[in-house]
Amino acid sequence: DANLTNADLSGANLSGANLSGANLIGANLSGANLSKANLSGANLTNADLSGAKLRDADLHGTEEDDLLRAAEELGIDLSGVRSGLRSVVGKDLSGADLTEAKLRGADLTNADLTNADLTEADLSGAHLQDADLQGAYLIAAKLSGADLIGANLTSADLSSTDLSGANLSGANLTKADLSDANLTNADLSGANLSGANLSGANLIGADLSGANLIGAKLRSANLRGADLSGADLSGANLTGANLIGANLIGAKLSDANLSGANLRSADLRGAIMPDGSIHN
Repeated sequence: DANLTNADLSGANLSGANLSGANLIGANLSGANLSKANLSGANLTNADLSGAKLRDADLHGTEEDDLLRAAEELGIDLSGVRSGLRSVVGKDLSGADLTEAKLRGADLTNADLTNADLTEADLSGAHLQDADLQGAYLIAAKLSGADLIGANLTSADLSSTDLSGANLSGANLTKADLSDANLTNADLSGANLSGANLSGANLIGADLSGANLIGAKLRSANLRGADLSGADLSGANLTGANLIGANLIGAKLSDANLSGANLRSADLRGAIMPDGSIHN
């Protein structure tokens, strides 16, 4: 493993470099081009990564505290924040390999994470407002309590992801894969979920008021007590879905498939039913 302790690599072109397991303690990597670099398992304690380019970089296994210390060395106040990615390494993480990365509470507001691999990453409580996560892989990731207001998750893979209590208000989840995801008590109000796959998802107590669920797949989804008031479920597949006690006031269910769905105690006042009739 390379020993680059306190090395001055500011502005260096390290595109494609193999720095796996490297000792980069105290290294100056400000403005460095680390695109496609392999930094898996590297020690970045007190490293300066301000403005570094990490497009398609492999950060698998890097420790969150390394980045936290780097931020502190730069005089950045990250009180209560577990990772300083936004302030330290800039916002371009498109295509980055962040598999199993520890990013609890990370501030990734407006970050570019398009096509990034965040499989099994821990992003609990992370700030991802307006972040671009188009095509990102978030399979089995932890996003409980995360702030994803206005985030772009078009075609993202969120299968089996923990999004319990997450705020996805106004997020774009068009054609996203949320199969078997945990969305209990999540805020999806006004979110665009058209064509999304929510089969087997746990949406108990979720807020889906005003959400766009046109053509969404909700087979066997658990929507018990969920708020779907004013939601557009036209053409949605709700086969076998649990809608016990759900709020469907004013919801649009035109051409929706409700075969085997449990609607016991559901509030359907003013809802447009699959046959086009208005429930009263």
